[in-house]
Amino acid sequence: MPGPRSAHAAPDPLAVSPLSTALTEAPILAHVVRSGIVESVHRGTVVVTAPDGSLDWALGDPSGSVLARSSNKPLQAAAMVRLGLDLPHEQLALACASHSGEPFHLEAARGILAGAGLSEADLQNTPDYPIDEDEREAWVRASRPKASIAQNCSGKHAGMLATCAVTGWDTATYRDPEHPLQRHITETVAELSGEPVTGLAVDGCGAPLHAYALIGLARAFGRVASASTGPESRVADAIRAQPLYLGGTQRQVTMLVREAPGLVAKDGAESVYAVGLADGRGVAVKVADGFPRAAPVVLAAVLSRLGVQAPTALAELAYAPVLGHGDEIGAVVAVGF
Repeated sequence: MPGPRSAHAAPDPLAVSPLSTALTEAPILAHVVRSGIVESVHRGTVVVTAPDGSLDWALGDPSGSVLARSSNKPLQAAAMVRLGLDLPHEQLALACASHSGEPFHLEAARGILAGAGLSEADLQNTPDYPIDEDEREAWVRASRPKASIAQNCSGKHAGMLATCAVTGWDTATYRDPEHPLQRHITETVAELSGEPVTGLAVDGCGAPLHAYALIGLARAFGRVASASTGPESRVADAIRAQPLYLGGTQRQVTMLVREAPGLVAKDGAESVYAVGLADGRGVAVKVADGFPRAAPVVLAAVLSRLGVQAPTALAELAYAPVLGHGDEIGAVVAVGF
């Protein structure tokens, strides 16, 4: 059986595979309400897996393939730990992060690199400004150029480089899908998700990105969150112990992990969100249009239905006001739950 399609196999950037049913069969999950009128809707797919990894319930087709974007990071980090990466909690949480670029994030990324005998010069993730508004403004005011260390995926890339240092693999080609590190990550994603990896793409940061069924993302997070020993347990423990390093001071994902006992979560670009509960249940959300405002609202509705106790975080996730002349005159609201 052929392996997943390589991120470098098709030179035409506009060549597309058949549309996933996670997009084409997606039901309406959110209304955008302005002055009592529904002006837009967001379609998407939700899947909840049971502690044994089987389907509990879903809205839409859970077998549809998605690109999990940064929600993949805890799975990628688990693969690195399996290969021998040994980091303290704050650094391992950063390897799972889409961090805000606050000073402590950058310090932790530099610490990962220094511990492996490497430096910022070895990072190959796309240079960018911090995503935290205050840090971004300060960076620009200081006339500092975009930098890989400030980009939100620098912890993941630092972890990948450190893993290569531990294993003795080449660090200059660590992003290549055929590099032994990336092949091992792909195998780990398939194992934890229980689904075949059907394709590889290039993520925004430049690392390989995996396509697989949305139910697999939920299943994988349930497995990570409920692990009691081994690499997956170490990843979950790091996220729970240091949620500030997973996101940042103003981030919803940090608030959610901090408030909900035993929960592991990761947000991703293009309106993806994944959650694992300590009892082994998993949740995955993909909003079909990729607009970021709807996924937190939908996730809040799902977690409320599941009885997750995190009232402040769930209220923050569900808060998506619609403005008119600067005033709140509506909201994005979840429907069908």
